[in-house]
Amino acid sequence: MKISVIIPVYNEAATITQVIERVLEVKLDDVGKEIVVVNDGSTDETDAVLASLAARWPNSLKVVHHERNRGKGAAIRTALEHVTGDVVITQDADLEYDPQEYPRLLAPFEDPAVQVVYGSRNLRRNPHSSWSFYWGGRLLSWIANLLYGSRITDEATGYKVFRADLLRSLDLQSHGFEFCPEVTSKILRRGIRIHEVPISYQPRSFAEGKKINWRDGLQAIWTLLKYRL
Repeated sequence: MKISVIIPVYNEAATITQVIERVLEVKLDDVGKEIVVVNDGSTDETDAVLASLAARWPNSLKVVHHERNRGKGAAIRTALEHVTGDVVITQDADLEYDPQEYPRLLAPFEDPAVQVVYGSRNLRRNPHSSWSFYWGGRLLSWIANLLYGSRITDEATGYKVFRADLLRSLDLQSHGFEFCPEVTSKILRRGIRIHEVPISYQPRSFAEGKKINWRDGLQAIWTLLKYRL
């Protein structure tokens, strides 16, 4: 099996090197690995940092550029055009999620019937960036379960893992953070089970660069409703 790690990046010059180094450090027996980074119109030093990293690891790292900021969903759709792996992992460009969780996330795929795995921050004790952010995420999971009859605990998790062919087949349309509810809705509408495994989580604050906000939460609720109705 070969995995493709998709990393959308927007103004993360301070963290992207560490993230890529951590991804490359992960040991996966008999599993190939590639990293596809989409620089989503960054205006800081991200471009220069990525150029240096691509020269350092030319066989493992692909870098694609958007001329302007288009959003997480658009970056993931662009990355999919360059993916060659059998399984796709979405990886944020900050340090909130630990790539050392990959073996845990990939273990369910030993069963050929497994199509999707989410890393749940709520299946183990983890810190929260804020209570409003935490309960907003729980609300999204509850709405998804109500609308689609599922039992997921962390709809908004940044660690989502898919069979690549399935992800391509979903005809993704989202541009921003609504990627998460779109992909969740389309998978559940097909009757595909989303498996969850517990993961660790180290949230950063808005002062440290966290980008998602309450407007994205409202957009997520609308997206869950839209694809159900």
